[in-house]
Amino acid sequence: MPGGSSGGSAAAVAAGEVYFALGSDTGGSIRQPAAYCGIVGLKPTYGLVSRYGLVAFASSLDQIGPLTKNVEDSAYLLQAIAGYDPKDSTSANVDIPDYLSALTGDVKGLRIGVPKEYMGNGIDPAVKEKVLEALKVLEGLGAVWEEVTLPHTEYAVAAYYLLASSEASSNLARFDGVRYGVRSDNARNLLDLYHMSRSEGFGPEVKRRIMLGTYALSSGYYDAYYLKAQQVRTLIKQDFDQVFEKYDIIIGPTAPTPAFKIGEQSEDPLTMYMNDIMTIPVSLAGIPAISVPCGFVNGLPVGLQVIGKALDEATLLRVAHAYEQHTDHHKQRPQL
Repeated sequence: MPGGSSGGSAAAVAAGEVYFALGSDTGGSIRQPAAYCGIVGLKPTYGLVSRYGLVAFASSLDQIGPLTKNVEDSAYLLQAIAGYDPKDSTSANVDIPDYLSALTGDVKGLRIGVPKEYMGNGIDPAVKEKVLEALKVLEGLGAVWEEVTLPHTEYAVAAYYLLASSEASSNLARFDGVRYGVRSDNARNLLDLYHMSRSEGFGPEVKRRIMLGTYALSSGYYDAYYLKAQQVRTLIKQDFDQVFEKYDIIIGPTAPTPAFKIGEQSEDPLTMYMNDIMTIPVSLAGIPAISVPCGFVNGLPVGLQVIGKALDEATLLRVAHAYEQHTDHHKQRPQL
């Protein structure tokens, strides 16, 4: 399977059907499909690209970004879509640098942090090996790397699914069969219309998230769940801030395994959720990250995730481009 939820965009780019596509990344939905499909996927800093026109899932996390065949195309596309939009209340009013001029290929003296939490239990050893090989390439170009720690990573998935589901239950309330979404043909009255439209229009996973979010926001549980998850989110952001005091970027795998077969994990939502363990913390912190191809495991692509400081997409693109220029993984395609 091509990854979710921008798997269609990633598959179209990987298949050569389009030159580039846009994706929406809430907890990794640009980066994970990019890794699974062997292409480049960039999640910009929260607020850098307007979300106006996007169907909102989790408004404090959603971010639009490019899916492309190489890093240069990603820089071109980001240059075109980044910038302030008065129609988006979360849009950042900041100066946009020239991202193409950042593609110098120079990473000499770059300080890289590699979180031990991203290279430990649950990570396919073959995926870990590909990441270590990528670090050797960057070392050969003059960069240095050290192991670091992001101690609150283990709580990221739980915090994310509480926050995202809570915001989803609020955002998706508008899909009532009257103003938005599917309208049931079998309703006999207004209450029927609400019930049946939402029952017929939402799939099992969407219903699961709406129910979890509504529960977390309900009276008596708000402080125990939603508020606590917000506090954990702050701790995760502080973990990144502390690492970035000493290091320029953070590197690890994008996903713990290569792509799995359709239906292989659909019966176990928890296992499926854990596929986002390396992408979710970045989204919670609101910082940028890019996934670039770094090899193959059993004939399937592996993604290298490069994580940067807020609004420092230029450094991400520079590092990803330098690595890409000294490998040919982005030119290879899996033999399906």
